[in-house]
Amino acid sequence: MTLSKFIKGALIATAALILLACAPKEQNAKDSVQDVQKLTLLLDWFVNPNHAAIIIAKQQGYFDEQGLDVEITEPADPSMPPKLVASNQADIAVDYQPQLQQSIAQGLPLVRIGTVINTPLNSLVILKDSNITKLEDLKGKKIGYSVSGFEELLLKTMLQSVNLTDKDVQMVNVNWSLSPSLLSGQADGVIGAFRNFELNQLHIEKHEGVAFYPEEHGVPAYDELIFVANKNAIQDEKLVKFMNAITQATDFIRQNPDQAWQSFVAYKPKELDNELNKLAWADTLPHLPNNPKALDINRYQAMADFMYAQNLTKKLPNVSEYAIELP
Repeated sequence: MTLSKFIKGALIATAALILLACAPKEQNAKDSVQDVQKLTLLLDWFVNPNHAAIIIAKQQGYFDEQGLDVEITEPADPSMPPKLVASNQADIAVDYQPQLQQSIAQGLPLVRIGTVINTPLNSLVILKDSNITKLEDLKGKKIGYSVSGFEELLLKTMLQSVNLTDKDVQMVNVNWSLSPSLLSGQADGVIGAFRNFELNQLHIEKHEGVAFYPEEHGVPAYDELIFVANKNAIQDEKLVKFMNAITQATDFIRQNPDQAWQSFVAYKPKELDNELNKLAWADTLPHLPNNPKALDINRYQAMADFMYAQNLTKKLPNVSEYAIELP
C-alpha cells in the first residue's frame, strides 16, 4: 500500500468515526427537546421574596435540569389561581393552607404537594407610636382588613385570648391598602399584614410598626404559602420534577443568600431591585422550609379542626385526602 492510499484510508476511517460519534449526540439533542415538559405555575400575588425558591429555580436552571419549561404567571385576581388549577387550566398554584382547606370543604379537587413558606406570615400590625401597647388596648379601635373570612377569624381568636370579642372593635375594609390605612388614620390596626413586608414598608415611610402574631394568641400554627395541584393529576411526573427543582433552589438560597438575592432581582430588575424587597428578602429567608416536600399532618389537622370548630368550614375531610408528600 502506498503512503497516499494509507492516508486516504485513514481519513475515511476517521470521518466515519466522527459521524458515528456525532449521530447519537444529535439524536440525544432532538430527544432532549422532545422531552421538555411545559408546566404552568400561577402565583398568589405579584413576584416578591415569598417566591424566592420559585424564581431561583428558574434563574439557576433547576427547572431546566428537570426537563421542565415553567411558565410563571402573576394573577390579575388573587382568588383565581386555585380555581384555575381545579378546572385543569393550570398545573400548579401558590395557595394558602387555610384557603386550601376551605376549598376542600367546598369540594374543589385540589391537593397540597409542597410548601413555599412554612410558618404564618399573617399578623396584626399597629403603629409603635400609637396608644396601643397590648391586644387589650384594641377595644373601641378600628381594625382594617382586606379579605373577609379567615382574617376575621384570626382577629376574633386573638381578641378572645384577652377576653375581648369582635364586637369590641370596628372592622373597616381597606382593600389592600394596609400600611396606608394605618398612616392615614383610617385604621388603628390592620389584620392580614405580612410581617416580612408591612413592618418594612412602614420603616421605609419613617414609621415603626409592632406586630401581634396569631400563633401566639390562640391560632394554630400553619403553612402560610403552599403549592397545590389538581387531585386528579397527582401521578403526573411533572409535579415530582417541579418539587425537586424547588428543593434544589431552597438549598441554594440557604447556602448562598447574597448570590441568591442577586439572581432573584435579575429576574425582573425594575420591579424587584428596591429597598422594600431587599429588607423583605432578609426577613423572609428564615421562613423557608428546610424540606419543601415535607408534610406536617398534625399541623394540617390542627388547623382543619380549628376552622371547623369556628364554623369557617362545614366539612372535616381527612388530611390524607388533600395533602401529600411527593417522593
